[in-house]
Amino acid sequence: MKIRFSRHAKRRAKLYGIPESTVAGIITGENLARGEHEIIKDVAGFKYPLKIVVYVEKNSATVITNYPLKKGIIK
Repeated sequence: MKIRFSRHAKRRAKLYGIPESTVAGIITGENLARGEHEIIKDVAGFKYPLKIVVYVEKNSATVITNYPLKKGIIK
């Protein structure tokens, strides 16, 4: 699956210090159907879980945004 990052996602990743390889690893680890998905994962090295919004098409996925989820954490 080809993973592309939107301009917004690249800026958020740079702002929060999230490597694109980390986001790509999370997406490839999920079994995603077509459409838009929100993924929330605890990742080592981050104080808060990461929220990733991705749109999946046939053979590609576009990361719309990614950021640490600081508010509304339900545990």
